[in-house]
Amino acid sequence: MNLRTNQIGFSQRVRLEWLEQTAGLVLAGNDRSTIFAALEDLLKDKVSIGGKAMRGNREKIITILMKVWLNVPRELEALRREGLELIQRLPRNDRLAVHWGMIMAVYPFWAAVAACAGRFLKLQGSAAAAHIQRRLREHYGERETVSRAARRVLRSIVDWGALKETGTKGVYRQGLSLAVNDPGLVSWLIEAFLHTLSSGRAPLQAVLESPALFPFRLPPAVADGALAASFRLEVLRLGLNEDLIILRN
Repeated sequence: MNLRTNQIGFSQRVRLEWLEQTAGLVLAGNDRSTIFAALEDLLKDKVSIGGKAMRGNREKIITILMKVWLNVPRELEALRREGLELIQRLPRNDRLAVHWGMIMAVYPFWAAVAACAGRFLKLQGSAAAAHIQRRLREHYGERETVSRAARRVLRSIVDWGALKETGTKGVYRQGLSLAVNDPGLVSWLIEAFLHTLSSGRAPLQAVLESPALFPFRLPPAVADGALAASFRLEVLRLGLNEDLIILRN
């Protein structure tokens, strides 16, 4: 069972360019201390300016960045390696999906927030932060920590361009809608999504249409071919038009 699915762990607003920088530092072969120092230098004029606290917001952001692309849980190591390979070969627009997949695999709470937003967008064309927070508190408990973390994730998603602000405060509309046509990226993103589930399995159609992946369009035809070539995913045929996708142990 994936215990991370019941944890929050995400406490800061994280910009996409910071994750890009982190992945680049890892790909360049830097060690942990060098990466930490480089990120601290990157953020010193952007977060907690002048702050000296041992666990200030800057250090918390660095912890998140390094946990996504360096210090991942053991079961995500293969996903991380392949994600870094994708970042090396894909154009910048497609790399957003790689960062999205990795951050939700490491922090399933990101996927939970995105799923709430995606459902509201599909149902009514907009998503209100207050409604998203209420749904999340129903699952994670009536804690201010839940609402605060949800706000951080939502602001991050807005920064990434996947949500856009409306004229009403705290209400968002759909932002980016990106077609994912690279077979390797499609199978990798499906795998990343399965890591957000405690069971590690889901019907293929449910994954392709998951509200947690609302910024992306995953063509079923591309997914079918991509999954056949994946070593870490098992496809179980349940019916004529129904496949179950399972993470291999």
